[in-house]
Amino acid sequence: MHGITGGNWWHGAAIYELYIQSFADAAGPDKTGPDGIGDLAGVRQRLPYLADLGIDAIWFTPWFPSPLKDAGYDVTDYRDIAPRFGTLADADALISEAHAQGIKIIIDIVPNHCSDQHAWFQAALRSVPGSPERARFWFRPGRGTSGEQPPNNWQSEFGGPAWTKTKTADGEWYLHMFAPEQPDFNWSNPEVRAEFEAILRFWFDRGVDGFRIDTAGMLTKDPALPDLHENQHPHPFVDRDDVHEVYRAWRAIAEEYGGRVLIGEIWLADTARLARYTRPDELHAVFNFPYLSCPWDAARFRAVIDATLAQEAAPSWVLANHDVDREVTRYGRADTSFDLDNRDHSQPVDLVLGTRRARAAALLTAALPGAVYVYQGEELGLAEVQDIPDERRQDPIFHRTGGADPGRDGSRVPLPWSGVEPPFGFSPPGASAPPWLPQPKDWRELTVEAQDGDPASMLELYRTALRLRRQIPPAAPLTWQPSPDGVLAFDRGEGLRCIVNISAAPVALPEHTAVLLASTPLAKDAQLPPDSAVWLSMS
Repeated sequence: MHGITGGNWWHGAAIYELYIQSFADAAGPDKTGPDGIGDLAGVRQRLPYLADLGIDAIWFTPWFPSPLKDAGYDVTDYRDIAPRFGTLADADALISEAHAQGIKIIIDIVPNHCSDQHAWFQAALRSVPGSPERARFWFRPGRGTSGEQPPNNWQSEFGGPAWTKTKTADGEWYLHMFAPEQPDFNWSNPEVRAEFEAILRFWFDRGVDGFRIDTAGMLTKDPALPDLHENQHPHPFVDRDDVHEVYRAWRAIAEEYGGRVLIGEIWLADTARLARYTRPDELHAVFNFPYLSCPWDAARFRAVIDATLAQEAAPSWVLANHDVDREVTRYGRADTSFDLDNRDHSQPVDLVLGTRRARAAALLTAALPGAVYVYQGEELGLAEVQDIPDERRQDPIFHRTGGADPGRDGSRVPLPWSGVEPPFGFSPPGASAPPWLPQPKDWRELTVEAQDGDPASMLELYRTALRLRRQIPPAAPLTWQPSPDGVLAFDRGEGLRCIVNISAAPVALPEHTAVLLASTPLAKDAQLPPDSAVWLSMS
């Protein structure tokens, strides 16, 4: 048994993002057999793998019942488990078994919107304008002479208008900042606030250790619903001051239970505004998207690291997640930055270079003070799958943009565990269907089985890095050391120095007592090659 204990366990934790339907398909008790979709039974079977990897907590993407119009982020019942994943009893067993191995459980909560099949929204459709049922959402009459135009000019994050006209007799429109099947809650409504506070307690009572809060910066809206104009401030639906009231109430609940964590998904370039969410009475942490989005450039990395450490009491570091192109692919492109509005799959990709850089980035990230997130498959060196046939794609972004944006399916392809042909052990023999997204045949070289025990593999690099990382006191400060242009060098505490060479030429290593870990074999002349990283013992 391992794991971080104590009241602030998340400060230095290694947290594994587990995308349930793509992790492992083993068939829960309510399934007739494996069906090409990952489930909680599969996770329970693979807990020893996660413990051996060296993670301290698992963050689960939504496991609630859902029509799957947006991969489970359209929820019909926040107090149950989707039948395709298992049952509440499976979740209880998973939480207990993970805790026995020293692994905490964090689940996704989706408070900005629900499914259009949620009982509340169905009641709203059956109701009338101005009713309490509709007041839980954003229903408004349309503009124009007969209400044929949306109430304002807001656009959905998935493309197209953020409003859909109902087929009710009154013909009102409702707001959805994402898919039309995801109506937004009205967070100025006390019923909405009370309902989600009760949902937090429901899962805390079952032993869940924390929540990852989806779209945490977009919950509250300007009640006047004004048109959106360029550079508008304050923004009518992003990072509004009143959203902090919600998180102060949630933090009070988390404190009642002790040792529970609230982590916000908030895309903000302004680190000072982002830091407001982690004030002592609000969220415990937020995802570091400026770091994820950073191009392969030493000066840019240092600027983001410095800004993060200056602003956040509990910094976090993340290279990938289920919404972005995998870093092996991003780092293999000419443009190595990432933007949610720019998924450019037309760029050529050098996977050898991308993998080399991803290995170096892993060592950089694991050496930084704070929590580190690992997205499933990152530890295997998986690349973005860019050639999924159009008819197999499921992401609403792809469909809402007519294919102009390839969407996020390429980072969600089921994991390869063993064997030389799909499904690569993701589903056991006899599955009733292939994996829900197709796996590339060349993943045979990247399975867990193929990498296990190979000291040159990405998997063993991650295992070693996460093991060594545990020996660094979480409070050990980061101290920058002099380095050439294009090179990052810093000490953690007294003994560890991390050096990352992002320049085009080898760099000499300083005097040291031992090489603890290197992302690539080092030259005999004690030089660090380009696009490489090393951890040195200096004591």
